[in-house]
Amino acid sequence: MTTPGVFEVLQQLVLEYPTMTLGVGTVLNTEDAKVAKKVGAKFLMSPAMIKDILADIQDHEVLYIPGVMTPTEILSAYNAGARIVKVYPVSALGGVEYISAVKKPFHYIPMVASQGIKMGLVADFITRGASAVVLSDAIFQKEAIARGDFDIISERAQLAVSIGTEAKKQLKLV
Repeated sequence: MTTPGVFEVLQQLVLEYPTMTLGVGTVLNTEDAKVAKKVGAKFLMSPAMIKDILADIQDHEVLYIPGVMTPTEILSAYNAGARIVKVYPVSALGGVEYISAVKKPFHYIPMVASQGIKMGLVADFITRGASAVVLSDAIFQKEAIARGDFDIISERAQLAVSIGTEAKKQLKLV
């Protein structure tokens, strides 16, 4: 939601890439959630749990991923109907060690690690309990965007997928 013209960009991407799963982050109110859904978002993320969005998005067309920080917030969001939660700001909370610690009592709650994650930590987050990681700064480097160097961005995204896939394979071996 912090990108100027986000709904227009999303709508264009949905038209150009109809098989891709596209979503919107930093959704802070139900109005933006409804517009994002209308133009084709398949998931919505927030830095906190917005109960009104969770209540509005109870269908299975759009996945709402609320932000949580504490064990109480994790459990509250899950009990309110969240199918997955975003642990945010994970780096400030202790990073990989924090995810590992909160996954122990909540092993059944899927968690996305978000904020400040570097490419070199992707495998650690996955093998220690995160179902996914948000890598916005690690992939969408400001310099590459300023230059319009989408090849670098694409390479970084492919690298992240490769690292995550390999980490998931390692989990199956354990």
